[in-house]
Amino acid sequence: MHKNLKIHNKSDKPDNIVLKENSIIENCINVEKQLPKYMKDFFVYLKSAVVSSTRLAYLEDILFFCKYLVNESDLTTSTSCTDISIDEFNNIKARDINLFLGDYCSRYYKKTNKNTQVFENNNRSLARKKSSLSSLFKFLYRNEQINQNITDGFNPIKLPKPQPDAIKRLEIDEVAKMIDAVESGQGLTEKEKIYWKKTKLRDKAILILFITYGLRLSELRELNISSFNFTRGEFKIYRKRGKEALMPLNKTCESVVLDYIKSERTNSDYLEVQYKDALFLSLQNKRMTLKAIRELVIKYTSIAMGIPRGSGYSPHKLRATSATSLIQYGFSIYDVQNLLDHDNVTTTQLYAAHKKNVKREIVKNFEWLEDKKE
Repeated sequence: MHKNLKIHNKSDKPDNIVLKENSIIENCINVEKQLPKYMKDFFVYLKSAVVSSTRLAYLEDILFFCKYLVNESDLTTSTSCTDISIDEFNNIKARDINLFLGDYCSRYYKKTNKNTQVFENNNRSLARKKSSLSSLFKFLYRNEQINQNITDGFNPIKLPKPQPDAIKRLEIDEVAKMIDAVESGQGLTEKEKIYWKKTKLRDKAILILFITYGLRLSELRELNISSFNFTRGEFKIYRKRGKEALMPLNKTCESVVLDYIKSERTNSDYLEVQYKDALFLSLQNKRMTLKAIRELVIKYTSIAMGIPRGSGYSPHKLRATSATSLIQYGFSIYDVQNLLDHDNVTTTQLYAAHKKNVKREIVKNFEWLEDKKE
């Protein structure tokens, strides 16, 4: 990948979004160079079949499989992935894939100069690798490059059904404690308070946006000042699969964002060109990293729940908090699905299951007849 990738942006998307997309594409190209040339038709197919992030995930899974063929199996005589022949691919059987997924991938080792690391994949990760390989082998068969479609012989991988009770999220009172912590600094260590004094308005805006809109981590990180139209009371976000969405601004969110911009954020005149429009800045006056935002959320959620720092919740748990809170306040699952951009309403229904507990509490505390004891 080119370290200093520059783009000539002719779209109406902000530069940071276009740069992010092109960075993923550069990574895809880099992985493709490490794979056999006869897969080029498959690479072209992926460009139009899936979004760039999925394309990269598929390519990385296929490269991982090819490295397995070279280093761990007797299915090829090649010493590099680029040299694996189409004839060798044609001789691969479903059983070979099943052994790769079920035996090797579930637990494998990587040796470094100092030690040996053990890696494990859960069923969800194995299912994605299976999907990547299925896509490749089906394409090679349709493209008449191999003689058989072996994917029907791939073993099924059972995924656990998500349980509503297992969904981790903050309770309403814990949300209040979290906001109080970012406003007052209560619960922070003396060292943390040094940085908090410089970033409390930024941190508050980040947390409020997370719990109000259920934004994904990447959606929040890529926000710009120009994303917000305060006159119209809305802001634009860029979601998965390149979708754009306009989100309405309520008074709370407008207030915390404006407060941060006017009172704490470094004036854009003093920033490097690529960061002039970035909304959330680090103390180094650069766009905040995903890691920094994640650590910020973990810190404040741990204070809210009264647990050790490392046990706090990730931004995705604030997304779950937003979903369950909205449903508890009476919004329909379809409204919440639309706000949070769930592909399937069944995902939203998992959060709706928590509403049953609310109903139980209401009925329990709303008795018409007194309990008569003889």
